[in-house]
Amino acid sequence: VQLQAYGGGLVQAGGSLRLSCAASGQTFSRYAMGWFRQAPGKEREFVAAIRLGNTYYADSVKGRFTISRENAKNSVYLEMNSLKPEDTAVYYCVADRTIIAGVLRQSESWDYWGQGTLVTVSS
Repeated sequence: VQLQAYGGGLVQAGGSLRLSCAASGQTFSRYAMGWFRQAPGKEREFVAAIRLGNTYYADSVKGRFTISRENAKNSVYLEMNSLKPEDTAVYYCVADRTIIAGVLRQSESWDYWGQGTLVTVSS
């Protein structure tokens, strides 16, 4: 599976942004999908995931971010609202076919990673 994330950019605090991730392959619907992010000088962290119709969020983004997928377009999205300067990071799209819910917040559990897209939130 190859992943291509896009949609990052510069936005003011309180604004919104929508990230998209396009995946290759014919069995996209069988994959769990997710998003991680890495801010400068910080470790990569879990943001959100969608698996078997269930969604999972980091506490820091719950209520502000929404993950969704469109299997017909082999795409997953991250709708980000009420953005804060601390949301500034490179956002990575991830995919895995066999991941279980108990480990999807761990970056090492995901097999496939996209190249990342930069989101910058100005104060």
